[in-house]
Amino acid sequence: MNEKEQRDRLAIRDTVENWALWRDAGDWERFRTVWHDDGRMMATWFQGTADEFIRVSREGWTRGVSILHFLGGTSIDLAGDRAIAQTKMTISQRGEVEGVRCDVVCTGRFYDFFEKRGGRWGVVLRQPIYEKDRIDPVDPAATLVLDRNLLEGFPEGYRHLAYLQTRIGYRVKRDMPGLKGPEVEALYARGRAWLNGGGP
Repeated sequence: MNEKEQRDRLAIRDTVENWALWRDAGDWERFRTVWHDDGRMMATWFQGTADEFIRVSREGWTRGVSILHFLGGTSIDLAGDRAIAQTKMTISQRGEVEGVRCDVVCTGRFYDFFEKRGGRWGVVLRQPIYEKDRIDPVDPAATLVLDRNLLEGFPEGYRHLAYLQTRIGYRVKRDMPGLKGPEVEALYARGRAWLNGGGP
């Protein structure tokens, strides 16, 4: 690995880590700097521009919506001034479910379309991959009874997360990529096209 490639990989990883730290800390001004101006965010509960994502995240933060992220290892495919970064992550959300305060933990990957513009790496598109999740009452003595029909109507990789988000008022996208299947295969194909000069 040459020095330029090493610098690029470090800058991309730094951006991935700053995304999680600044978003979860509510440091919105610095959070905006990880995105390019045309950046887009895809999530279970939101799909749109980076600016819209920051706005609705701030609104949720003010209302007490609790969503946190924890990062693991990152794998980066570089092609000149473009890159795809995949980062192991967990999303942890706390909220009321059927009258019981619960934590949902969802494990997956951030699949990020990066581009270097004006000497700066930034996120053009973030598409999480949702691999598996679980729900637990905060009070282990509490009894939680879920609506099985609602739960099983969501994809397996994020059904508990989607259930909680639906119950607190969000409209959840039902065809997000998981560990396997046509949605994630289509995402991988888009990633390959991005590295070859195509659109995100």
